[in-house]
Amino acid sequence: MIMHSLGPGYYYEIDGITLTEKDISDIKNAIRNEIEKNKEIARGKLNYLEAIDILKKDQKTEKLKLFNTINPSTITCYRCDDFYEMIDTPLAISTGVVKVFDVINYSQGFILQFPKRSNLNEVSPFLEQKRIFEVYQEHKNLGKALKVDNVGALNDIIINRQINDFIQIEEALQERQITGLATSIYQKRDSVRLVAIAGPSSSGKTTFSKRLSLQLRAYGLNPVTISVDNYFVDRIKTPLDADGKLDYESINAINLELFNDHLKALLAGKEINTAYYDFRTGFSSISNNRIKLNNNDIIVIEGIHGLNDKLTFSIDKSVKFKIYISALTQMNIDDVNRIPTTDNRVLRRLVRDYRYRGHSGLTTLKMWPSVRRGEEQNIFPYQNNADGYFNSALDYELSVLKPYAQTILMQVKPDVEEYAEAVRLLNFLKYFHTIPADNVPQISILREFIGGSGFKY
Repeated sequence: MIMHSLGPGYYYEIDGITLTEKDISDIKNAIRNEIEKNKEIARGKLNYLEAIDILKKDQKTEKLKLFNTINPSTITCYRCDDFYEMIDTPLAISTGVVKVFDVINYSQGFILQFPKRSNLNEVSPFLEQKRIFEVYQEHKNLGKALKVDNVGALNDIIINRQINDFIQIEEALQERQITGLATSIYQKRDSVRLVAIAGPSSSGKTTFSKRLSLQLRAYGLNPVTISVDNYFVDRIKTPLDADGKLDYESINAINLELFNDHLKALLAGKEINTAYYDFRTGFSSISNNRIKLNNNDIIVIEGIHGLNDKLTFSIDKSVKFKIYISALTQMNIDDVNRIPTTDNRVLRRLVRDYRYRGHSGLTTLKMWPSVRRGEEQNIFPYQNNADGYFNSALDYELSVLKPYAQTILMQVKPDVEEYAEAVRLLNFLKYFHTIPADNVPQISILREFIGGSGFKY
């Protein structure tokens, strides 16, 4: 069974078996054997009854549950020898397409390690992410306990009108995470004066920081938020990326000296005028906004570089509490097909950018590869530096995002390169039943993307 992603690879387990090094070696050899044979992977269509008959014969219970909730007249099918895979997504045309991979013995199962898109000729080195793995495992176990660890099970809940209870449970689980992080900060209140929040695009950092601030206030602490975006250098000094474009995601796009001078002054009890960056003119200046920390005040900063100590180089580590946030989707489509966390985030971003930033779906899809490169350079290498972790994924959210995202994706024209990605995402969304947005609580992180939040942004 596929469990979840882990870096540029996927973690798998075989039910009831803890794998040995010999098992890992046997799996590698079996994969190499399939590659050498270069077997055809043929794509076709089956009618509903043909597909259901094959799934029953192969005892594919999760896939049966999925198709029994959406009842498609025809089903996309791939076949290799006598193995059938029914999913409407692009697959390789033969087993020989795969050239590089690795199988790594890990925990009770194994990691199938891939190359990154930036270099398809080498397997990415394995970097252990123990805490991320633990967060995934915790949420995977919760999904199993709630009996909603695949899309078919989610659809069942929606069909049987039990979704409101499930939404409340999901939101309560997130609130428990936030309370736990606030408690950890409060317990270190004698030393911690700065909370830094970082995570990839569309992970819900803004709403999370607001909800965390509420919990800190409940403990008698007063969060003072400082926007790192106001500390950008003048546009003419902004570094360029590999394509010669302004790279606002580089840490060197920030006036690190001024930012650290202000942090030191605040922590020393001094009053400062915060910086201000005018995105229209591209010039930075000092604002009229004066702030000073009182005894119970704690600085909160949120941005992509929060886990990188270079951002706060002059501040002692004992003063900082760093939090990594991401939408770590635990739910799978079925036993062997998972929902990539990047799909979850790009759908969030498509909806948010269209509704609140005036961007078309095409614009967001064009930007996404650059966003991903920035995350790989500036965020993911620092995941292990965090003191706390927050999973912002909600197992019901793709059913809420579906009608918004479909409307946006259907506007992408067939004559552009991004059309294939738009079609892939549309096919993916077909597996989900829809949940009306009215069911989503006002303080939910999902409201950051669909609107109607009880918070001001």
